[in-house]
Amino acid sequence: MNQPPEEPEQPALFGWRDWDDWDDTAPAPPPGGGFRDSPQARRMLDIREVYAEPAALLSPRGRQIMARLPGVPVTEVPGHWRIPSLHGNDGNIARWTRVKTETLVLGVRQSLTTRPNGRSADWIAPGPSNGCAMACAYCYVPRRKGYANPITLFTNIEAIITHVRRHVRAQGPKREPTQCDPRSWVYDIGENGDCSVDALVCDNTADLVAAFRRLPTAKASFATKFVNPDLLTLDPQGRTRVRFSVMPAADSRLLDIRTSPVAERIAAAADFLDAGYEVHFNLSPVVLRPGWQRDWADLLDHLDDVLPDRVKEQAAAEVIMLTHNQQLHEVNLGWHPRAEEMLWQPAAQETKRSENGALNVRYTREVKREAVARLRELIAAHAPWLRIRYAF
Repeated sequence: MNQPPEEPEQPALFGWRDWDDWDDTAPAPPPGGGFRDSPQARRMLDIREVYAEPAALLSPRGRQIMARLPGVPVTEVPGHWRIPSLHGNDGNIARWTRVKTETLVLGVRQSLTTRPNGRSADWIAPGPSNGCAMACAYCYVPRRKGYANPITLFTNIEAIITHVRRHVRAQGPKREPTQCDPRSWVYDIGENGDCSVDALVCDNTADLVAAFRRLPTAKASFATKFVNPDLLTLDPQGRTRVRFSVMPAADSRLLDIRTSPVAERIAAAADFLDAGYEVHFNLSPVVLRPGWQRDWADLLDHLDDVLPDRVKEQAAAEVIMLTHNQQLHEVNLGWHPRAEEMLWQPAAQETKRSENGALNVRYTREVKREAVARLRELIAAHAPWLRIRYAF
């Protein structure tokens, strides 16, 4: 995508000269490629086929990605969103996790808009990806795609960052505190993907962290279920918030397919704080089933036991009750029916249209109200230091 006339395209991703003291180049990756070249990372992503828009292949980021995938066949497609052999092929249901492991899509993000949120963040920024290599059974992203949901990486990262920087500057200083943050505008940069996993493939996440490092009135935010040690080298200087998603281990083993174990996510919190990140937690999703209160109490006790005081002093949490969907339910029955035994509970759920227009299934108003109140009581009893930013 061409840059606007007032900001001509630069040979490097960060060639802007708006502020003389800016130095938002991402730190160099660790020698040898770091964690992204480890056996653990290769188990998460072993790319064997790429679908790509021609413009994405020709971009600097696209060339960087393909240089790391020598010999991998590429199928050019007119658009990343609808690929019949991928999204329209119901045979891919049985290959759900294999597609996520072996397939990568490269596209150019056309819609560069930032929209207000007010829950997890003040604003939702145009994300650098869509889809994920992990396979959480409750994930909302594949509901519109169909029968496969591998990572789609957007290679026009410089355009995305230019848009975000302009938006931040247009807001000016934050005049009144919000539950998102008392001083900074918070921008969610990973609404439809996981930035920690994206960083196994390319430097989009590193570039965004570097950009926000030099935005004094804003901070980036993303949720993750994957511990990627390479992110510890990015020097965010407090301008990026990482939200580790946690749930009881028994639920995670059934529902959080291909993610880092919950105990590993919790154990990483101090390392990320010490590396310059703000560290929050997502208690998400809260799935109601027999014994859920006991297991959440155990999880909160674990948080209280293992987290050092420096993490607790700055921590906050979001509480997000399960949202499900009829189409996703039907897809899951084809590859992970055991998960649906827990997720699909018609007697306790009702249909509700979400803000984005999707028709979803959520716990009934009364069931949800009582569950949120009970979880707040559990937090007060087992982890009273954990401030709840919002619950829904």
